[in-house]
Amino acid sequence: MTRLGRDVSGNTIALAAAAMIPLAGLIGGGVDMSRLYLTKTRLQQACDAGALAGRKAMGPGSWTTGGTTSSQARANELFAVNFKEGAYGTGALSKDFTEDSGTVSGTASVAVPMTIMRIFGMTARTLTVNCTAKMEIPNTDVMFVLDVTGSMNCATGSSGCSNNGNVPAAGAKILGLKSAVKCFYEALLKVNTPEVCGSDPTGTSYTQTAQIRIGFVPYSIAVNVGKLLPNAFLADQWDYQSRVANVQTVYAWTLGTESGKSAWSSWSPANMPSSFNTASGFSGWSTPNSNVTISGNTYSRQRSDRTSSNCTGLNTLSGSSSTLVARTDVAGNTSSGLSNTSNNPPVHPANSQTLTYTDTEPHTVTGYRYRWKSVSGTSSCWLELSNGSYDKTRTQTSTRPISWTTYENTFQNWTYRQVTHDVSGLKAGEASWNNAVALPLATTSGPTVKLSGSSSNTTLAYVANTNVAWNGCIEERQTVKNSDGDPSDEWSPIPTAAYDMNIDLVPSAGVAGSYWGPMLPDAVWARYWSGNTTNDVTTTSNLIRNYYNYCGTEAKKLQTWYTPNSFVSYVDSLHAEGNTYHDIGMIWGARFISPTGIFASENAATSTGGAIQRHIIFMTDGDTMSYNDDYNSYGISWWDRRQTTYAPSNYSGTNSHTSKIVNAHLAGLCTAIKNKNITLWVISYGGGINEETEARLQACATNGKYFSASDTPALIAQFKQIASEIAQLRLTS
Repeated sequence: MTRLGRDVSGNTIALAAAAMIPLAGLIGGGVDMSRLYLTKTRLQQACDAGALAGRKAMGPGSWTTGGTTSSQARANELFAVNFKEGAYGTGALSKDFTEDSGTVSGTASVAVPMTIMRIFGMTARTLTVNCTAKMEIPNTDVMFVLDVTGSMNCATGSSGCSNNGNVPAAGAKILGLKSAVKCFYEALLKVNTPEVCGSDPTGTSYTQTAQIRIGFVPYSIAVNVGKLLPNAFLADQWDYQSRVANVQTVYAWTLGTESGKSAWSSWSPANMPSSFNTASGFSGWSTPNSNVTISGNTYSRQRSDRTSSNCTGLNTLSGSSSTLVARTDVAGNTSSGLSNTSNNPPVHPANSQTLTYTDTEPHTVTGYRYRWKSVSGTSSCWLELSNGSYDKTRTQTSTRPISWTTYENTFQNWTYRQVTHDVSGLKAGEASWNNAVALPLATTSGPTVKLSGSSSNTTLAYVANTNVAWNGCIEERQTVKNSDGDPSDEWSPIPTAAYDMNIDLVPSAGVAGSYWGPMLPDAVWARYWSGNTTNDVTTTSNLIRNYYNYCGTEAKKLQTWYTPNSFVSYVDSLHAEGNTYHDIGMIWGARFISPTGIFASENAATSTGGAIQRHIIFMTDGDTMSYNDDYNSYGISWWDRRQTTYAPSNYSGTNSHTSKIVNAHLAGLCTAIKNKNITLWVISYGGGINEETEARLQACATNGKYFSASDTPALIAQFKQIASEIAQLRLTS
């Protein structure tokens, strides 16, 4: 026994038996811990998937429960796909998904039975996971480029409506657009507005950390962006179809005191005119009622002693060629007067005016003759008489000195033509602007005078400045002219010299033609002189304006709108009027959002250096519509011809030469914008466009970002959908 006690060869068995218990604990713990880790990982994935699916199903709307299509049902469904009951030998499973302020929260618990660890009294472990998902927006810039042309005043689906008198009709598209933009704001920022959008958020201000900026470019015939630019971006001088005053120097006269009169001249004529010497100098002969006595000689009314052959032999007055028997010359009362000087007004540079006084003595000459004729049925030698007259005059003269006053630069007339006006007066320094500029387009009254060569009173006029209002719309900078009537192949890519379609070019003195100019309708006349003409027209008249122009609501640069009041107020201020020039809206939308252009310092990154996602939302209700007499961003097409080498034709407004250029511009711009990694959303609204325009809009949009909304509910739904897609779904702990 002693030897057995000292023998150690059999101790291994005992030791091994003793080690089995802790070894089982180690192995069992490893196995069960692996099952717990795998189960919890899978449970967490299922919770995350459910929360993500529920939040995605919720979209920009509200959390819904019940039924198979609710957001809660979708969360449960995706959870079940990722974690089936009983998976990994698990026991009782519970899960729940709820929503608060747009964040979906989930919790899931499952019992995991132990295997080997049961021998240590551990029968099961309960695993619990939590998850949240919310629509979390990245730093985002959104630029709305909105068609606010006259047709937006018409109701959706209306036919034969062009602009409804520029007043919104019941159910007008402009009203629907305003609603849709407000609902977009609600969906993106989760901030409530007074608009009824179907599911209103509860927030009164934006509370997330991401920067969200929204800007607007409302467009029709032009865009109102000028006062959002620094002074340095606008030219100091600009060409307009306008007028220039022609001036002249005139001379006005006044008369001094009259000098003494001269002696009277002799009477003229000195004697009776010789025409009265014979009967041929008289006319209208008549027979007197009685005998006539002249200078004591009596002439019988009838000489019965004479025959037809010797009757005229009685006409023996000397010098009358046997045609008169007697003659009298009787002077009347003399009249005096000053000759009318208005018929002979002073003419510069005469130094005196002659005044002529005239005495007039009227004379009546009566001739008498005998002639054989029948009077009251009696043929006989009858006495006849006839009266004539002449005046004798005499004159005397005096003089008055003339004083001349010189008036220089008096208004003469207007010449209507292209004029270069100084518009630098609009600049108030840095980014401040004046609302008007003084231009010499008016006249003011001067003194009333008598001018050289005229006896009438004339009120002089002088050229005067008038304040020409500027609402903020601009004319575009240098472009490339079309010469063949088909610009479709000229704008993709955009020509290098086409600064008007250059998104990023910053104006500078070193690049001629790179500045913009102010649109000044009150300084513009489209010349009409018995027909449109590009010739100069000189006249004293005020010609008709002969163009159409509209400058709408001012655009808004990208800015934060974290409370809704100012946002809603701006959207409500949009007014629909004017023809449709898509290109001018799109180019300025691109300029306002570009990170490398005229606002690069504001757009390149957030204030903390964060990256920004960029979106342009372009909405229109119709085809391009332009006319030759529109005063648009390139002047008046028919007169200025900045875009063509030829006189553009209207055809129909949608098929005019200018409309073709607008469409070509738009196609080139859409490509350029997408190439700048800006998402371009395009929405056709109201169902009023033709197939060609729809194809053009589809091609314009980023792939998959074109929508068509036939009515207001559809437009609101599309805008909310866009807001949902702009936001990114992110999981948060």
